Amino acid sequence: MHEGEKTRILMVDDHPIVREGMALFLNAQPDLHLCCEAANAEAAMHELVTCKPALAIVDISLQQESGLDLIKLMRRRHPTLAILAMSLHDESIFAERALRAGANGYLMKHEATANILAAVRMVLSGGIYLSEAMHLRLAQKVVAPGGSVETSIAGLSQREFEILHLLGLGFGTRQISEKLNRSVKTIEAHRASLKEKLHLESGAALVRFASQWTEER
Repeated sequence: MHEGEKTRILMVDDHPIVREGMALFLNAQPDLHLCCEAANAEAAMHELVTCKPALAIVDISLQQESGLDLIKLMRRRHPTLAILAMSLHDESIFAERALRAGANGYLMKHEATANILAAVRMVLSGGIYLSEAMHLRLAQKVVAPGGSVETSIAGLSQREFEILHLLGLGFGTRQISEKLNRSVKTIEAHRASLKEKLHLESGAALVRFASQWTEER
């Protein structure tokens, strides 16, 4: 991005007042621009082609269609797009489903504006945004094959959790290093740590585990 150029964002929500409010908020930031809006999946996919945003903010409860299905479609057709799911629904129920569909983060609509901005910047930087409580909840669910509640892995760092998620979405080591702006050597070290914590014997086993964990139930 050239100096002075703002990061382009697409907002997908079927309530005009929500889209207008987000536009006012994001466009007031020195480096962000909500360049396009959509009220449904068809319009959203069109805007992705014409507007070419770096980030899509998607309400998971669109009228007569699923925002989760839209996220899956976006991820398939635009694999490098940053996607932030937003909803009024309880994150303990829908955050994991949004991540499995391909989102890079989940944000409740009632969050403070500072948290909205933090979420936007986090996913744009290649990270995964979840509340502290939700991150812990998901970390505790990462269980090695054949494991049990007693052997669940709750000690993954935020970075390790991000890498596990990206591996599950099909990204390779070099792609992850570019996405997270970290060296290949650093990503390889994180992969080694993941294998140890998840009791997996090889890189292929780690990728299989990540894919199984990430895919939609």
